[in-house]
Amino acid sequence: MAKESMKAREVKRAKLVEKYAEKRKRLKAEGLYEELQSLPRNASPVRLHNRCSMTGRPKGYMRQFGISRIQFREMASKGLIPGVKKASW
Repeated sequence: MAKESMKAREVKRAKLVEKYAEKRKRLKAEGLYEELQSLPRNASPVRLHNRCSMTGRPKGYMRQFGISRIQFREMASKGLIPGVKKASW
């Protein structure tokens, strides 16, 4: 599991991106790149990284479910995800 500080940092970045989204869009449209550079670095959406909502794992993330592949497999085996079942043949 990821450290709580890593999860919190990612949440903080997401809030910052949302806060400056409109301003970034306006500055880009006007071509004011000098002012764009004066914004906080974490306000850029490129710096966001998808993480598992349960464990905070940064790799093996499944966008459709918002969790990592490991959590997905465990939950699917227990029948906690509607419409998903383990294949058998």
